[in-house]
Amino acid sequence: MAISAVMIDERVAGVEVTDVELIVRLRDGRRLAAPLDWFPRLKAATPAQRANWEEAAAGLGVHWPEIDEDIGVAGLLRSAAPEAA
Repeated sequence: MAISAVMIDERVAGVEVTDVELIVRLRDGRRLAAPLDWFPRLKAATPAQRANWEEAAAGLGVHWPEIDEDIGVAGLLRSAAPEAA
């Protein structure tokens, strides 16, 4: 009997920000979504600013340089609203 191993890779593969949610795709194929209301700076940003993201923390986070916003994958995986900064 063959056993297949699941490869867990929590690093960011892609990011999409809609008018209502933040969607982060991980390298292992998971898709994490959170309400945009959780991220006031991101919600107030322009579409161009939202689209200008980069990997942070060796791929375990997302950074938007124009609005100085950082979001970690660990927090999204816990599915809890982030604490106020």
